[in-house]
Amino acid sequence: MTSSATAPQLLIEVDGRPATEADLRLRALDTYGHFTALQIRDGRVRGLDLHLARLDASTRELFGSGLDSERVRALLRHALGDVRDAAGRVYVHWPDGAAEASVMVTIRPPATQDGRAQSLMSVPYVRPVAHVKHLGGFAQTHYGRVARRAGFDDALLTGEGGVVAEAAIANIAFWDGRSVVWPDAPFLTGITMALVEPRLPAAGLPSVRREVTLADLPRYRAALVMNSRGIAPVGRIDDTVFPGDAELVTRVTALYDEVEWDRI
Repeated sequence: MTSSATAPQLLIEVDGRPATEADLRLRALDTYGHFTALQIRDGRVRGLDLHLARLDASTRELFGSGLDSERVRALLRHALGDVRDAAGRVYVHWPDGAAEASVMVTIRPPATQDGRAQSLMSVPYVRPVAHVKHLGGFAQTHYGRVARRAGFDDALLTGEGGVVAEAAIANIAFWDGRSVVWPDAPFLTGITMALVEPRLPAAGLPSVRREVTLADLPRYRAALVMNSRGIAPVGRIDDTVFPGDAELVTRVTALYDEVEWDRI
């Protein structure tokens, strides 16, 4: 894939125009909203329909009215301009008295996983309204910083009894040697997870959802995290080191790589 223009370090548009001070002031003071994060290559996005459905469903849930998908696509195209490869985000607010949602699009340089095995530190926190990719993630940022200061890559969110939910900014899946196991707990179904999970059985990888606790971790051979940047193995969680399974990582990554990119 080629790019005709380099993605800016940060471009911000609100409803199709450059963001003003008033636009940014509103968003700095009002964290009630939601967003989705996309990796864009050659003007295309994996799972674009899922991103658009997420934005519409969350807008309906938070504000009582939907968000037109064609409007979102047009705003993304406008913000991209000649840029073909980028990391994009679409933020949705609904200012008091407004007739429709206000959509902010940000464009940055593209990002990918580096393939390095990740280390996670468990923390006692589960996101409220976890199924919505909402704003105001103070606790996720806080615990992520705490984890990195302790020498880990990120935090692993857990509930009462050490029930595993998700990583701070990614879904997590475990491998017991027979099945890919997704935690049965409150979490956000990320787009990468939504693309990978239904494709696993046809590839000979049974997929199940069941409760996973920190005490259960030694039973698993491997773990994976996934988000818009891609898929990476997990080398350890707290003091539990996973033996790892390179073939599993290769097979799951291949499934994701086979997903077609949708034109914006």
